[in-house]
Amino acid sequence: MGAAPLHREVERRLVEHDVRYTRGRRAVVDALADSPGPRSAAELVVTMDDPVPLSSLYRTLSVLEESDVVVPHLATKGIARYELAEWLTGHHHHFICTSCGAVEDIELTPTDEEAVDSLVDRIAERAGYVPTNHELEIAGLCKECA
Repeated sequence: MGAAPLHREVERRLVEHDVRYTRGRRAVVDALADSPGPRSAAELVVTMDDPVPLSSLYRTLSVLEESDVVVPHLATKGIARYELAEWLTGHHHHFICTSCGAVEDIELTPTDEEAVDSLVDRIAERAGYVPTNHELEIAGLCKECA
């Protein structure tokens, strides 16, 4: 999704929640859209073209989370990392480095995603669940830490 359609969708969602789409919120959405995976507030603030104070960034992330624009992921060491919600970016999975805490998106091929879907369906069926979504997180060491 390009920047303009992304911003239109985010603004529409925020209006539904009676939230204004401010310049600071737009900057956070831009920074998350440009990230290769979920990012912590500290990681975001250093990559933003128009950085906001860290206290404002936390408030912005909270508002965007409450409006289902971003989702948090608790990575190693209890650090919350944020990314745009799947309804904006599409379904994907994550690598998580157990040493440095880096989180990167994994893009599966359609064949691999079908295999994961099949496995999820089999596991859920045995437990009497009807799956509606799944997340795959692979923990290990990133290239820098390996």
